[in-house]
Amino acid sequence: MNAEIRIIPISGIGEIPIGSDLGAIIFHAMQAHHLALQQGDVLVVTQKIVSKAEGRVVNLDEVQPSEFARAIAQTSPKDASHIEVVLRESRRIVRMDHGVLISETPHGFICANAGVDESNVDGARTLTLLPLDPDRSAREMRAHLQQLAGEGANFDLALIISDTWGRPWREGQVNMAIGVAGMEAIIDYRGQSDPYGYEMHASMIAVAAAIAIFLARAAGKRCCAIRQPICFGDT
Repeated sequence: MNAEIRIIPISGIGEIPIGSDLGAIIFHAMQAHHLALQQGDVLVVTQKIVSKAEGRVVNLDEVQPSEFARAIAQTSPKDASHIEVVLRESRRIVRMDHGVLISETPHGFICANAGVDESNVDGARTLTLLPLDPDRSAREMRAHLQQLAGEGANFDLALIISDTWGRPWREGQVNMAIGVAGMEAIIDYRGQSDPYGYEMHASMIAVAAAIAIFLARAAGKRCCAIRQPICFGDT
């Protein structure tokens, strides 16, 4: 098996208006740079452009903050409208201290500000929200890309939607996989034996999350193709 891993940045993906056909934009950006999808490719796409294409964008001038949001804003650098959006996107607040909100999203993610983000968005009063169903978004985009590749392109393709999250008690952020299609998100080694013959009881490797990290090496691009041997599946 060829163990080489290639990270191929996909350039030419500009600003993404609401309602954009993101799959087609990525496909044509690859064509413009003489890149073609190949067997075993894993596309890693940033959550931000997925959210923009799906209209998961909020203008803070249109948000009426609650009294609870106003109270939190008194000890937070964020304004009350921003906090109100975070509260609306949260299933529950896990921790709140010095204006920092750690919450659980409806997806079950535990992250800062429910994934609500103001970076890389046009407009000082504009926020992006996480996709409603990142796995579904990944499945639909993967199917569309395979369709665009044509009937003769019979190959496995995986797609990961990634977001940049902080790490508890550690400095720096990493890309996390929040949506996966066409591959096993987790490889389960439980019940197998290690090289010394001991049965493994807890080894479950988050391979999709590990692959998502490669996007950080793609020079700030919004999408990249990873070419490496992976475990495909119906996820």
